Amino acid sequence: GDTVPRAGNASGGGQPGWILKCKGWETDPNAYIYFIAQAPVWKSICKVIGKEEWITDPDYATPVARLPRLMSIFATIEEWTKTLTKFEVMEILNKHDIPCGPILSMKEIAEDKSLYATGTLVEVEHPTRGSYLTVGNPIKLSDSPTEVTRSPLLGEHTDEILRDVLGFDQQSIIQAHESGALGPAQTRIAAD
Repeated sequence: GDTVPRAGNASGGGQPGWILKCKGWETDPNAYIYFIAQAPVWKSICKVIGKEEWITDPDYATPVARLPRLMSIFATIEEWTKTLTKFEVMEILNKHDIPCGPILSMKEIAEDKSLYATGTLVEVEHPTRGSYLTVGNPIKLSDSPTEVTRSPLLGEHTDEILRDVLGFDQQSIIQAHESGALGPAQTRIAAD
């Protein structure tokens, strides 16, 4: 049996992509950008990184010719990305419709106000943790808005489940608590 080689940083979408270092990578663990060498924008990639000769070079002109050279190609692209910050790289690549994505720190993500506007990030109140950031629902349907709420506390809904789902009366709920069957974290609710 042959084993499937590990993909590493390679794109799983059928397009050659790789994580590349950007300016400051020696000290910033997030100074990287994900770069996709998509065939339709190959000429733009060559121009942006100063390798216009690759446009007509038979070793680079087609996706098939590039395939065995991908690591070398990405190394060359990285020489260019290392001269700029990930945001500078992104700005240049966006102008040429070259797909990319900067690797963001949690601080950078939290400070991006546009992520709140789209519901990608939401702030949730929690009775013991206080306010915290979490990921919003990635599925956005105009007629079916969703609300992201906190997770329940341990045992928060025990009595409700016993009563409404299992049909316990109040006396049975008290007995379940007193018997220890529900664990020590649950005892606070029975007296309510």
